[in-house]
Amino acid sequence: MGSSSSIRQSRGRAGMTALSIAVAAFTAITAAACSSSSSSTNATPGSSSSSSGSGAGGSQTIVFAESGLGTEGQQTQKAITAFEAANPNIKVTIQVLSSDSTQYLATLEHDFITGSSTPDVFESDVTYPAKFAQAGWVMPLTSFNVDSSQYFPHEVAAGTFNNTLYAMPWFDNPEGLYYRTDLIKTPPTSPAQVVSDAQAALKADKSLKEGLAFEAAKYEGAITSFLTVDSAFGGTLDPTSVNTPGNVAALGWLHDAIYKYHIAPTAVTGWQEGQVQSEFSSGYAAFSINYPFVEAQPAAAAVKGHIGYIPFPAGTGGTPGSALGGEMLAINAKSAHAQAAWKLIQYLCSAPVEVARAIATGDPPSLPSAYTQQLYSAAPYFQDVKTLNNYSAPRPVNPNYLQVSADLQTLFSAVYANSSSSAASQAFAAANSAIASDASKTPGA
Repeated sequence: MGSSSSIRQSRGRAGMTALSIAVAAFTAITAAACSSSSSSTNATPGSSSSSSGSGAGGSQTIVFAESGLGTEGQQTQKAITAFEAANPNIKVTIQVLSSDSTQYLATLEHDFITGSSTPDVFESDVTYPAKFAQAGWVMPLTSFNVDSSQYFPHEVAAGTFNNTLYAMPWFDNPEGLYYRTDLIKTPPTSPAQVVSDAQAALKADKSLKEGLAFEAAKYEGAITSFLTVDSAFGGTLDPTSVNTPGNVAALGWLHDAIYKYHIAPTAVTGWQEGQVQSEFSSGYAAFSINYPFVEAQPAAAAVKGHIGYIPFPAGTGGTPGSALGGEMLAINAKSAHAQAAWKLIQYLCSAPVEVARAIATGDPPSLPSAYTQQLYSAAPYFQDVKTLNNYSAPRPVNPNYLQVSADLQTLFSAVYANSSSSAASQAFAAANSAIASDASKTPGA
């Protein structure tokens, strides 16, 4: 959804309008995917259970709920039109829900709580499957013999709860580090080098306003900015114990970027990904932490053609970092048409369809096999996106993630508002028990 959402954010909603003309080149490929969807190698549906409703041979209508507007909504409609043509016994009604995350989730929850059998298939943010699975609202995909190894493992992990897969990756959206290749000739290889390169760029180019722009407002983006750098310091965001040396070091580095190294302005404490993108694309920032949609936006002459996009470089004992964003597809546990619903998911998550969507909208494919030369010819930056997808870390897979997220947002906001060098360590120590308690609560209690 849009950049103002609290959870379902940073998906590349700005689209790829400059590349939309390339979609036609994939029409034949997409049609071919439709005609072969019933025998897709991604998965093979198992035998129907009592909850599966009508078999694939009977005429039936299924409801697909999504939030896609504009180019995304248009691409969904194109895909479903082709799917229906190849599967004349299955009709699909698209239910477009609110682009506001709170309203979107509230609508789904209302349907689930009332026991509605629709929507049959629905779009889910990567942070929702555990919540839905714990409540019994989403169908486990075990009966469909899913070959999840064909997808990027981190988004598969986001859709897995208690060792059971409940949601299929639809598209990934990895957050990483952007840098100006005209100012930083070689990509930095450590957090310390990000600092020194940013400081050097600020001295060399007086048109720069900041060395680093990142999301530090009190919203979900502050968590994904943190996750992008966390593994570089050896951190892991486990809500049962957040007070770890790696987590403290990662948040401390972002804090010091503002108050110690002076490569980020205090204004970042109010920035979401839109403002971060604007600063970088306008030529005011040497580095920024953001999502792939940045490369689809108009850029100042000084920036255009001079954009690098990498995982955040690792420090001693760490690994390169990226935070996972994206969307998944799941089946309503009450659906009367589970087989038809699964067939639609197979099709929408097939490589040719994902490629067509990526070119039209900028939504990065969830299948490694969809990263082809055809895709790179239309948008070369997807080569970098594929690299980041191999590192992107999901947010905690926890039924109570919404509350954990609120706790973390409060913690980060307090740290960014405090110039003390010990702000991060003190905040994690003080909040550790409360976050662990919220993470372990029985949902709804």
